Amino acid sequence: MKRYRRRVISTTHWILLSFLSAILVGSLLLSLPISAADGNAVPFVDAFFTATSATCVTGLTTLPIVSTWSFFGQAVILLLIQIGGLGIITVFAGVMVALRKTMGLHDRLLIQDAFNLNTMSGLSAFVKKVILGSLAIEAIGALLCMIVFVPDYGARGIWISVFHSVSAFCNAGMDVLSENSLIAYAVNPLINTVTMLLIVLGGVGFIVWWDVLRVCKEFPKKKFRCLRHLTLHSKVALSMTVLLLVGGAICFFCLERRNPLTMADASLGERIWLSLFQSVTTRTAGFATLPQQDLTDASALISLLLMFIGGSPVGTAGGIKTVTVTVLVAAAISAMKNRNEVTLYRRTLSAYAVRKAIAVTGMSFAILFVSAVLLTAVTDASALDVLYETVSATATVGLSRNLTPFLNTAGKLIIILTMYLGRVGPISLAVALNLKKTNENIIKAPIEELSVG
Repeated sequence: MKRYRRRVISTTHWILLSFLSAILVGSLLLSLPISAADGNAVPFVDAFFTATSATCVTGLTTLPIVSTWSFFGQAVILLLIQIGGLGIITVFAGVMVALRKTMGLHDRLLIQDAFNLNTMSGLSAFVKKVILGSLAIEAIGALLCMIVFVPDYGARGIWISVFHSVSAFCNAGMDVLSENSLIAYAVNPLINTVTMLLIVLGGVGFIVWWDVLRVCKEFPKKKFRCLRHLTLHSKVALSMTVLLLVGGAICFFCLERRNPLTMADASLGERIWLSLFQSVTTRTAGFATLPQQDLTDASALISLLLMFIGGSPVGTAGGIKTVTVTVLVAAAISAMKNRNEVTLYRRTLSAYAVRKAIAVTGMSFAILFVSAVLLTAVTDASALDVLYETVSATATVGLSRNLTPFLNTAGKLIIILTMYLGRVGPISLAVALNLKKTNENIIKAPIEELSVG
């Protein structure tokens, strides 16, 4: 008599299916007449595109949110952004914690892998802190935005503020302000500051939050030297974030200050605001205070690099992540110096961390390359516009050189798949690598040298 084994769904499959389920449910809701502002159902492909963009916290839209969707439709989009930003598994775990349900081993493994953690201890407390901390930051951001939006839009400013705060923290880049994103508030100090802080806090990663708070509590009298007591992960994430933000802002300031379509007519202070915001928003946020199609080609190339790198691990941002890039650079420097070990901040990195960084970068680049080739084949847009669109979708950024609204059905489907793979692909690969660590005791194949370089 044959014995049938019960098939267990892997953690990787759970992550893939959870995002796909949210996208499909969101698509069905957005395709209902009640979701449309004029009462006429939006074409399903556009509802599908919007739901994917919201769940994958990308921000690309084929139709303007403010004029296309009713309050119900906008609420669905906001819910998808929140779920996609925190992660569906995190939200599920949060509900279990709120209901005081005991999480089984499988649930704990899901959470551990979703956040790429090294231990399962204290997972319930970690999930609780992530959800409550996120909601608190979003609430503070919304209240600060109301100072500007309520006087400008009346009671509707409350909804605009809430939507904007959640979207910024989750690095989604969607808004219900206008069809031109934040261009009307390009030099507003409060909106710029609040938006950038929300983007950075969401993108720097939840692990960094708790590490910084831990250090501040443990070393209240050594604040100027507290960086020494941070974990290696936090040091790398914070230092790389600051380097990219400042370096990006300087590049945009120098490259755009004489561009008549962007900053030529702006004052020095306005140029600084515009440059800094462009540097921050390319870290997978998607809001725009400058028309992306009007940027110089040099600025567009800088934007492509910043978008591809993205934010930091275990946060709401996309991209290959700051820590991944740092590991690759450190590995390259070690190779150039003919060293066997890869070091950062006087710490030796494991060979596994280097392999993982290479794999995640390789997968993201493969998604980007295939998407760019396919989109070029079905559209007549310029190569730069296509590359901008595909990098934005792969890294879940949401910035576009005004190509998204003019995509045909084939182009929309390509970008939908790119956004989905860009969001879940690197996560799933990281989880799969965690589950399939090499056993050092297995028989190894013989070594043979290759000519490299």
